[in-house]
Amino acid sequence: MPLYLSRFSYTPETWARLIGHPEDRAKAAQSYIESVGGRLHGFWYAFGTHDGYNLWEAPDDVSMAAVALAISGGGALSSFETTVLLTVDETLDALRKAEQIRYRAPGT
Repeated sequence: MPLYLSRFSYTPETWARLIGHPEDRAKAAQSYIESVGGRLHGFWYAFGTHDGYNLWEAPDDVSMAAVALAISGGGALSSFETTVLLTVDETLDALRKAEQIRYRAPGT
């Protein structure tokens, strides 16, 4: 199954709710991905541009998109970005296919 890396940030209101009622949001994330047949590999909070990161496995892009849409539509986040991760073998396949594409730079 494909892997996905999500980066998210909470709204100030969400942080206020979590301060008042701390909860393990990894359990919620796990239930969301499992509802589409996927698996949560990790859930981390961080300092920096994003408040947290998730590593997910989902059956396909549509399933992951459904989870992302449900989470984003919930209103607790100020940002949510998901990146499809490729294995080394998938990247090697892409490199081999890229060699066959005759790219032409603009204006040449």
